[in-house]
Amino acid sequence: MLAPTLLPAETAETAFDPSALTWRNRHAGLGPAFGRAMTGQPVSDPEWLATSDEAAAELGWPADWWRHPLALDAHAGGPSWPGSQPFATVYSGHQFGVWAGQLGDGRALLLGEVDTPHGPREIQLKGSGMTPYSRRADGRAVLRSSIREYLCSEAMHALGIPTTRALALVGSPTLVRREEIETAAVVTRTAPSFIRFGHFEHFCHHDQHAALRQLMDHVIDAHLPACREAQHPAAALLECVARRTAELMAHWQAVGFCHGVMNTDNMSILGLTIDYGPFGFLDGFDPGHICNHSDDRGRYAYARQPQIGWWNLHALAQALVPLVDAPAEAAAEILGAALEPYREVFPIALDALMRAKLGLAVDRPEDRVLIEDLLQLMATTKVDYTLTWRRLSAVSSVEGREASLAAGPVRDLFLDRAAFDAWLNRYLARLRAEGSDDAVRRRRMDRINPALVLRNHLAEEAIRAAREGNVDVLKDLARLLRQPFDELPDDPSWRHATALPPDWAGSLEVSCSS
Repeated sequence: MLAPTLLPAETAETAFDPSALTWRNRHAGLGPAFGRAMTGQPVSDPEWLATSDEAAAELGWPADWWRHPLALDAHAGGPSWPGSQPFATVYSGHQFGVWAGQLGDGRALLLGEVDTPHGPREIQLKGSGMTPYSRRADGRAVLRSSIREYLCSEAMHALGIPTTRALALVGSPTLVRREEIETAAVVTRTAPSFIRFGHFEHFCHHDQHAALRQLMDHVIDAHLPACREAQHPAAALLECVARRTAELMAHWQAVGFCHGVMNTDNMSILGLTIDYGPFGFLDGFDPGHICNHSDDRGRYAYARQPQIGWWNLHALAQALVPLVDAPAEAAAEILGAALEPYREVFPIALDALMRAKLGLAVDRPEDRVLIEDLLQLMATTKVDYTLTWRRLSAVSSVEGREASLAAGPVRDLFLDRAAFDAWLNRYLARLRAEGSDDAVRRRRMDRINPALVLRNHLAEEAIRAAREGNVDVLKDLARLLRQPFDELPDDPSWRHATALPPDWAGSLEVSCSS
């Protein structure tokens, strides 16, 4: 049993009034073909492990909402909030490039949707028990994967990357079997929508074209109303998704994030990062890095993510063909044209992010070569990705001893010092050519190059401590991840989290098992 970490819900007080919430479930309202209304299967002896004040604020809820007597059970898979309409959705998809057939919310339960200061938000439990789509699995999520999802959801939000949010994490002594016997947990996550590419693929594959059109109309009306005025709303929808996905891929590549399992059922129709499973942030820079131990062919390696985004969009386009009022061949051409913005948006977005990581205020044609040469230099000996960019902001464009001293911390990361010095001289000359002010540039770079990301070993430390009943490590890490760009040199936890990873970090493996 995990040690209690917060006040017992039934003895606490809060001003939060769940009866004031107006719940609806527009996805469930589409009809029985879209899923199954059901209740969760609560974990035993639940207890709060963590809650996100920031995610609660986005909902318009007070930070102490979890103190309400009904809250713990509602977020452990038990009796839901009054008025909520729990529903498990059905979808299909391609997994590792192969059609996998019907999938669905095998361990997730959509409680419904509430109005917030930021627009409607869906609230979903992950790990709340079996559903009709569990495919002989237990419908549970284990503690380790739940901690990783809770931390990374909020970390990505703090980094400015589109993502689902994590509202709460509940632990339990309920036992589940994966590679070994583990304890269960439930994550509460929120998003404007949890609809995936796979929802569209499901209805197309099963020739349920009326339901497919219902789904398209729902997404357009609820989230992308401008698409309604287009000659071909399905193509307009696809173009919006392509643009958002391109921007998301650019953000992932720039920050060194690897999703690990970019199946079409794990791709958000709104361009959000969704389903944190075997993810990882780069330590040493390796374009071929595979963060998912289950990905034995490297389909979802870091450098391949933009191409996989493109591949998945083609799968979505194929699913939308029946919705274009034209012969199939012409419909395919119309949808193919709607995909083209991806090929334009992604490189432009990535170039802009990488120039910003270098602190360049003016766009010049030679900048791409400068960026590519640095990445190649980093890849040669797998130089730490996050630390390189962060330390680079401290270099000085003023020639002389000052410049040499300022470059020391980043230079020390490179084994081939001569090669780095040659590149650095080109970079400093580029800064001087645009009249860069070092202080201004450094502030600008330090707002895009994080000092801290959720490295695997940091998540592992939080997991190991939580298994022993200590969630202080989890809470402290969550605190730091909410301010990834800040310098906190007097904080020992920050110094630990922003140091080079220990040798044992290289032996950690994450897989699709959770």
